Amino acid sequence: EGLIEFYGSFKEMFEFFCKNTTIHGTIRLVCSDSNRMKTAFWTLLLLASFGMLYWQFALMFSQYWAYPVVLTMSMHSEPKMFPAITICNLDPYRFELVSEHLVQLDRMAEESITFLYGINTSAKLSHMNDRNIHVQGLSNLSSSGFKLSQNFSLLRMSDLRSGKKHSSVGFRLCDSTGGNCFYKTYSSGMDAILEWYRFHYMNIMSQLPVIINISHHEEHIEDMVYSCQYDGEPCRPSDYDHFHHPVFGSCYTFNSKGTDPFWTATKPGIPYGLSLILRAEQKDHIPLLSTVAGVKVMIHNHNQTPFLEHEGFDIRPGIATTIGIQQDEVNRLGGNYGKCTTNGDDVDVKLLYNNSYTLQACLHSCFQHIMVQECGCGYYYYPLPAGADYCDYNKQPAWGHCFYQLYNRLRNHHLNCFEQCPKPCRESLYKVSAGTAKWPSAKSQDWVRQALRHQNGYNSTSNRKDIAKVTIFYQQLNYQAVHESPLLSENLLLSSMGSQWSLWFGSSVLSVVEMLELLVDTLVLSLLFCYQRLRATR
Repeated sequence: EGLIEFYGSFKEMFEFFCKNTTIHGTIRLVCSDSNRMKTAFWTLLLLASFGMLYWQFALMFSQYWAYPVVLTMSMHSEPKMFPAITICNLDPYRFELVSEHLVQLDRMAEESITFLYGINTSAKLSHMNDRNIHVQGLSNLSSSGFKLSQNFSLLRMSDLRSGKKHSSVGFRLCDSTGGNCFYKTYSSGMDAILEWYRFHYMNIMSQLPVIINISHHEEHIEDMVYSCQYDGEPCRPSDYDHFHHPVFGSCYTFNSKGTDPFWTATKPGIPYGLSLILRAEQKDHIPLLSTVAGVKVMIHNHNQTPFLEHEGFDIRPGIATTIGIQQDEVNRLGGNYGKCTTNGDDVDVKLLYNNSYTLQACLHSCFQHIMVQECGCGYYYYPLPAGADYCDYNKQPAWGHCFYQLYNRLRNHHLNCFEQCPKPCRESLYKVSAGTAKWPSAKSQDWVRQALRHQNGYNSTSNRKDIAKVTIFYQQLNYQAVHESPLLSENLLLSSMGSQWSLWFGSSVLSVVEMLELLVDTLVLSLLFCYQRLRATR
């Protein structure tokens, strides 16, 4: 009792608290005890202040647990690495193993176009079959027994919409039982023919091995790139990587790794960018795969798989194109503030690409895994999981029905691929702006062609435009960085709570300790009174 002195009653304890606490307004509860109206008024006022305070606290915590973010934009100016540039000649190989089937497919296409539109295209398609690629070790596969299916003929269909007659072109797809069928239709006959041709083309190309060594037959880069300069210096053989795309043909990626100091951009402007003179012949080997003549170009990050069908753009023959690029850098928080991944290691989808993580690579891998699981085979344009085979309607007659149904579900976000594939927490985006001019001009085309003929073996056998010039450069070296930061961090939350506490009661953290002390004293005094009553009863 000499160390701890307690109050004789709750009233005494409460009066001591009200007279000595740093909370404003509490002293009016005891100094006006002779005036009950004032006491009631201040009691109601204090209770209302407590209610408003904790209502504000509830709003703060609800906002904090929503984990909102604020975007902070900053500008940086420094030398940086030139992006990776991929170019393709839109000229896919005709492999000797499947060349006979491709010729049959061309004939089927001619018959279908004649049936639909009455146009004879045989003279325009047949002359493309003069160059085939022979790969060693594949001659024994020519007797694989593959046959083009006649069950997917192009048809013209008509229907009535709003009292008007509309026609569409498409082909019929059925499941394995033949009872569930639908028509893959397009309002444009051109789109229908291209999709129908690609569908058969995938089945033909599935006869090839997954990995083909074309190093002995690949075109030299000089056959496609007549001139290459970066920052005024000639490009070197180590500056590019070659690969073959089944639709876009021979492709070359410049500065794919992004580690060579040669590709460091120190100045903005056209003279300090990448300048290319390209072959852009219009006689494609497989013309119905694409109706575009020219060169496909894509600007992307280093160590990234170029998805040309999604992000590439076309360079027109006979045109000089200047492409200015501006880099933006996006940094996402992740965690509770959003779903993103640093390098893809924490993603449930197993990537089928060997390059760094991107959203498109994850979506393609996710779709291919689902395709193999539900359809029993893989989509030809995507890499295969281990142990899987590409789809072939001689082996899986209903794979087309399964594929298009799955693709519609993916496009409508009914597959869980978008949930499983987060965006990268850090990525660089390139905004492009382009300008074009006729090149070479009428007065300079003779000497330009003569110079190319003597230096690069260029040979133009017609008056058609078959060369193009493209220059890719940084418009500015400064880039815009966008950072996500918490809108309400822990420090800001505590600061806001202190501001509200000070607004309604004009007190501080020590006042909160005084209230806790009052609660502890109340609890101890209650226990003492209970003990005294229990002892008196005994």
